[in-house]
Formats: sequence, C-alpha cells, structure tokens
Amino acid sequence: MNEDLAALHARIDRTNELLQRMLAEVAKTPSTHAIFVDAGYLYAAAGRLVAGTEDRRAFDLDAEGLIDALIDRARTIFADSRLLRVYWYDGARRRIHTAEQQSIAELPDVKVRLGNLNANNQQKGVDSLIRSDLESLARHRAISDAALLGGDEDLVSAVEAAQGYGARVHLWGIEAPEGRNQAEPLLWEVDSQRTLDLDFFKPYVSRRTAQAYEPATGRPTREDVRFVGAQIAAKWLAARGRDTLVELLPGHPYLPGSVDQDLLVEAEGLLQYSLRGQADLRRALRDGFWDHLQAQY
Repeated sequence: MNEDLAALHARIDRTNELLQRMLAEVAKTPSTHAIFVDAGYLYAAAGRLVAGTEDRRAFDLDAEGLIDALIDRARTIFADSRLLRVYWYDGARRRIHTAEQQSIAELPDVKVRLGNLNANNQQKGVDSLIRSDLESLARHRAISDAALLGGDEDLVSAVEAAQGYGARVHLWGIEAPEGRNQAEPLLWEVDSQRTLDLDFFKPYVSRRTAQAYEPATGRPTREDVRFVGAQIAAKWLAARGRDTLVELLPGHPYLPGSVDQDLLVEAEGLLQYSLRGQADLRRALRDGFWDHLQAQY
C-alpha cells in the first residue's frame, strides 16, 4: 500500500514538473499581432475626412507611408508583441492587381488580398477574405491580437470567429466629420476600440489638383535616391543630435511615421521629384538613410 502511494506521489510530482515546464515555455513565447485593413473603408473614410470626398480619383493616398504609420502605432499598442504582417484587402476587376495595388503588394510585411470589383465599383468578397484569414490565423495560434481597420457590419462574423479561437480583436476606426462610419454591432463585438484622427491621416492623403504634377527632371535612379537618403541622415545628425537619432536604431527597418514623412518631404524637395507611389524609390531612400545612420554607430 505504501509503495502504491509513493508511486502515485511520484506520478503527481512528474505531472507537476511537466506542467511547470510547459507554462515556462508558454511564458517565453512572444505574442504576435497582425493588422487587417479594409481598403474600401480606409479610402472612403480617410478621403472624406481629409479631402472632403470618398471618390478615389479625387485624391492621392500615400499607402506606403500610411502602412508604416499603422505598423508604428501597433508597435506602441502591442509593446511586447511582434508583427506577423499587414493584410491589405481591396477590390479589383477580375481580381487583377492595379499598378497601385501591385506597389503595395511589393512592400515588406504586407499581403494584398483582392476581392472582385463590380460594375458599380463596389467590393465583393472582401469581408469573406477577412473572415477566412482572421479565423485561420487565430485557429493556428499564429496571432494573439488582431488590429482591424474597418467598419462594415459584415465583419462581425470575422470578429466572432477569431475570438472563438482565443484571439483578441481590436477595432481601429477613422474619425468621422459627422455621425459615425462604423456599424454599431461591430463596435459591440470587438475587445477594444480606437479612433485615428485627422492629424494621423493628413500626411498621407492629398487632394489632386486639376493639373497633374509634372516633375522638373526625369525619374531619378535608385542610387540617386539612396545618396539623398544618406545626405539627409548626415544633415539630421548635425541638426538634431546623435542622441535623438540613435533612438531610431532599435526600430530598424521601420521609421516612426512622423520621421518617415519628414524624410520623404525633404527628399522630394532635394530631388524635385515626387516619390508618392514609388515603392522602389521610397525603399532606396530609407536604405540610404539607414546605411549612413548605422555607419555612425
């Protein structure tokens, strides 16, 4: 009898030891978040807020700069978490990428997912894509938190599906000039809500003028832009001080949204050329900036 009791205690001790090891491993596993962007909602709400119109043809959206700003915002909210990627959902006729969608798809850490665009320029199938991705990632424990930028009531099922597998869903909205641009049932279901305001979107949305911008010079090469990036880094080091810029190093390869926007504006002034929508040149600009900065430390 004593031997049986001793064996039982040994098994209990062994089980406790295994549980402690498992809990220790779980504690060491970093949490992961992803950002899900309903581009239809983004263009309509941000266009109305900044440019006064929902018509995409009437304004330009610096998608690359905005995505970086969203990543930067998520980094501050999910401080102890790593980014899986940004999912960008949009519509296209026959699901064929436009030039703008292709440039977004080429960005690092971004996955473009396309639904159909009907004759009335309405997206079809986007909500089901969001639900499929949210549910799959949550089910496989690929994410612990999802930041969802959208407002359609049809997204409620996507939120519920992800939450059913233990993921937390955080709804991000865009400030509405009047009223509300997100469905109430969606607001009720999510784990938290945040609203991005006019100041957040102003650097990335600009109304088009009647006459398209014509650069004074031809398209610069990647090396030209890379050199300008290094030039600006050197100028900023002298003007802003080493201590200020060294704080950027842990965030490599990302720059905070405000810093990235300042870099873009100054580079366009030096080059006399617009880098909006030029994903390869924007990357070359950042590469030149980082190369010079890292060489100093």
